[in-house]
Amino acid sequence: MTTESIKRKQKDVMRLIKNGFKLEFETESDISTFYVNLTGPKESPYEKGTWKVRVHLPDSYPYKSPSIGFLNKIFHPNIDFQSGSVCLNVINQAWSPMFDLQNIFDIFLPQLLLYPNPNDPLNHEAAILLKKNPEQYNRLVQENVRKFAIVIIDKKKELAKGENTKSNLNDDDSDDISDISDVSNLSDLSDLDDDDNFSDSFYDSKN
Repeated sequence: MTTESIKRKQKDVMRLIKNGFKLEFETESDISTFYVNLTGPKESPYEKGTWKVRVHLPDSYPYKSPSIGFLNKIFHPNIDFQSGSVCLNVINQAWSPMFDLQNIFDIFLPQLLLYPNPNDPLNHEAAILLKKNPEQYNRLVQENVRKFAIVIIDKKKELAKGENTKSNLNDDDSDDISDISDVSNLSDLSDLDDDDNFSDSFYDSKN
């Protein structure tokens, strides 16, 4: 892993934390794999849900896209119901190093939940239902939100303050995760400019 990649990972992770996202790391020694709580966007059938999203940053990040997956189940045409894999071009084939983690959690994933694309599905049942009966689709989405889209976090502490934290995350579909790391061992980020200009984000789930 290059120094450039390490610094970029640190920068993007810190930006997420500073912008109010709760991050939980798999290990204390590596910030490459972590979990983020994603709430459903307002004015959508996902509005009252909270999902635990696993993020893995490859060694070649940001030149190679992050791996993104939902751990608790979500009923959506472009998200596999069993594996949580996401079909979204902008975080796959069309990924650019100009994008960052903030784009993913502030724009790309919320837009995916607001505007599903039934023409490029991973969940064919959801895609067919959305096309044929949108009202029934919305009802089934909300039913799944009530069943699966609640993340319970115990003994939570603010990571932004560099405190140690151990969390037990419980949902119907994943094992508890414990011994979550803090961010106090990140290197000095004073030379990283949070005001970098990124290109206009876009949403396109077509291949």
